[in-house]
Amino acid sequence: MEFRLLIKGGTVVDGSGAPVRAADVRVRAGRITEVAPGLQPAKGERVIDAAGCYVTPGFIETHNHWDGGVWWAPNMEPLPAYGVTTSINGNCGFSMAPASPRAEDKADIIDIFNFFEDIPQAPMESLVPWDWSTWSEYKASMQHQVKLPLNFASFCGHIALRLFVMGQEAWNRVASPAEIAQMCALLDDALRAGAMGLSSNQLDYDRHERPLPSQRADDAEYKALFEVVARHEGATVQVIVDHFMRMTGPDQTERMGRIAKETGVRLQWAGLPTLKFQAKVGERSAVLHQQFKDEGLPFVTGFHHVSPTSVINFKRSLVFAQNGNPVWQEVIDADGWEKKAAMLSDPAWLERAREGWKNQYPHSYLHKPETLTLRESETGYGPVGITLADYIAQNGFDHPSDALAEWVLNNGAESVVHKKSWERDDDLLVQLLKDPNSVGNISDAGAHGKMFCGAGDNVYLLTDFVRDRGVLTIEEGVHNLTGKLAGFFGLHDRGLIEVGKVADITVFNLAEIERRPEEKIWDVWDGEGGRTYRYTRAAAPMRLTLVNGVPTFDNGAFTGRFPGAFIGPEHTVAQAAAAE
Repeated sequence: MEFRLLIKGGTVVDGSGAPVRAADVRVRAGRITEVAPGLQPAKGERVIDAAGCYVTPGFIETHNHWDGGVWWAPNMEPLPAYGVTTSINGNCGFSMAPASPRAEDKADIIDIFNFFEDIPQAPMESLVPWDWSTWSEYKASMQHQVKLPLNFASFCGHIALRLFVMGQEAWNRVASPAEIAQMCALLDDALRAGAMGLSSNQLDYDRHERPLPSQRADDAEYKALFEVVARHEGATVQVIVDHFMRMTGPDQTERMGRIAKETGVRLQWAGLPTLKFQAKVGERSAVLHQQFKDEGLPFVTGFHHVSPTSVINFKRSLVFAQNGNPVWQEVIDADGWEKKAAMLSDPAWLERAREGWKNQYPHSYLHKPETLTLRESETGYGPVGITLADYIAQNGFDHPSDALAEWVLNNGAESVVHKKSWERDDDLLVQLLKDPNSVGNISDAGAHGKMFCGAGDNVYLLTDFVRDRGVLTIEEGVHNLTGKLAGFFGLHDRGLIEVGKVADITVFNLAEIERRPEEKIWDVWDGEGGRTYRYTRAAAPMRLTLVNGVPTFDNGAFTGRFPGAFIGPEHTVAQAAAAE
């Protein structure tokens, strides 16, 4: 069914950064057909009253992890209610394709998504069909079996490539020339099918303290893979570097920049650190960022405008592992409450935990009881609403690790502790938001359902930076969520309010929208006949969200329509079609 729409009386912010203007927008057959003031309604056309509202391109989520979730939660809520029309996935080197036929390699992929992104294991194993081998087959499977309320795009992950070609050896060694050639062929298959590019990871270690397979890649492997990407116009490379744990970010940024310069790819590195504790390690990365700009190179720094926070539960979390506390991570990784409780009661473990507490990263906040709020109790025993420091003072504990152990024992594995967010460097954030060599809105939405990050952060950019503090204009804010991103990622058929472009559009009153408080909902299959929870948000709300010209959020509610497409860089897709 065709939706014939006239969005009338609004203020158009076209996504390019150009000044706002009063104009009406006509939509036909999923495209923008007219943008002008004073357009008159046509027969059979629904008129959207946009008086007092901005009319903008739909928002692009540049860094999501919906790879698994779309198979069992295809509504992708609350994104339609926040004006999101495109979600880019396959980030951090983590993608679901290519998929190795070996059970141990598939188990590694599932475990990586589970450990790093809190994507639940049971539905990944049982609800995802895994009926593909190559990335192109994965895309075809999704198109056949999953309906989406917004456009879905994905990188091809370096880790999946290595596991497919090298099996378990991917964890331990560099690749041979023959193995590199096979990875290149698989990556070329992905890019021909419309993958956004290659994503890689120079940050993370797994639950067994092993560097992820991509960290075993030598320069020859990276150069070969980058050369494949360079042959596909519109495709990009993304590399996650470490400004958080082992602080190798500047070295890896320099290395990746050198290889990218040799091969001619457009590179997104995540990214120039924007938290105050990262200032010292970020000095060298800032120099590299400026050097890349001065040389006119297409290297952009990725960043997010919201400081990461941690909502910790004791059934599944990576917070302790990523903050230098492997002893407490043992509790998280223990299978079942009985094993967890035995550990928390064991004098030998408690002694190890006290010793391990001292080794947490100084910036982690985990070692500061006053920054940890006891927020939710599974058993109802409590107390909640106080800090761990308060709990220590009330009960006379000698060590914060002992206090936390007793509280978890009394309150259960699904109890929640909230860790304070790190302080942002707001001056640097505004500088990056105004910088043409940056890609923002790296939200991680779709991941960490029980830690909660990302969903709705796009609206926070418009409310905090634009409306409330005025450090950005509305044109700058919208540009950072739309046209700037579409341009970098090669999505040239969308991202602008312009005649001929795809009608990915959102309409909102800036005074009405907010990033709403998080809400716990119990809708994730747990593999045992029940449901576990994730966090989401109530609607912002937008007045209207259109995806490919079809309303997905309208009249204050999700419409139940699924007009999203599996998309990729426009020129790459066109090249592949021409070749076929």
